[in-house]
Amino acid sequence: MEYDVAAIVRGYAQGYFLMSDESNNLGWYGSNERTLIPLDERFRYPKSLQRVINQERFTVAINRDFLGVVAGCANRDTTWISPELVKIYELLYQNGYAYSFETWLGDKLAGGILGIVIGGAFIGESMFFNISEGSKVAMVKLVARLRQRKFRIFDAQMMNPHLARFGAYHISSEEYAVLLKQAVSSSCNLI
Repeated sequence: MEYDVAAIVRGYAQGYFLMSDESNNLGWYGSNERTLIPLDERFRYPKSLQRVINQERFTVAINRDFLGVVAGCANRDTTWISPELVKIYELLYQNGYAYSFETWLGDKLAGGILGIVIGGAFIGESMFFNISEGSKVAMVKLVARLRQRKFRIFDAQMMNPHLARFGAYHISSEEYAVLLKQAVSSSCNLI
């Protein structure tokens, strides 16, 4: 099946995201509110995680094992990442839009965050860990990277208790549309 990369990127740039339902039917979704990870002083994390970061056990990489991160994100009892969506992520990766932000413990993939980058927007699709604290360290290091590279938003799409611990917050779809438009028109590079 052929996919139109430009059309997919346009969909994300307009505030929609791809998901598969229980029957693996892929579709575009939106929501009345979005969850953002703050890129300012509102970003926070537990002191215990700072101790882990200070130990420097994990190293960080971008796209060292993109498909490994996608597989890790999809490896759940119930997942919205269908085989078709895996192919789309791989195509977006090949075209410079999809990224994996990874933590490694030696030569073992510890955790990672899968995201779509359009301009100054990082749209987080999913995250996972193989080693305890791997995805949390990835989150802290990714926020630092996004700040350094002057990204405008880190979209986490939907809230969960894990994201709330990092200071994630809701905004309306109308507010999100304004921020997203500004972000995608700016020029940022993750690498």
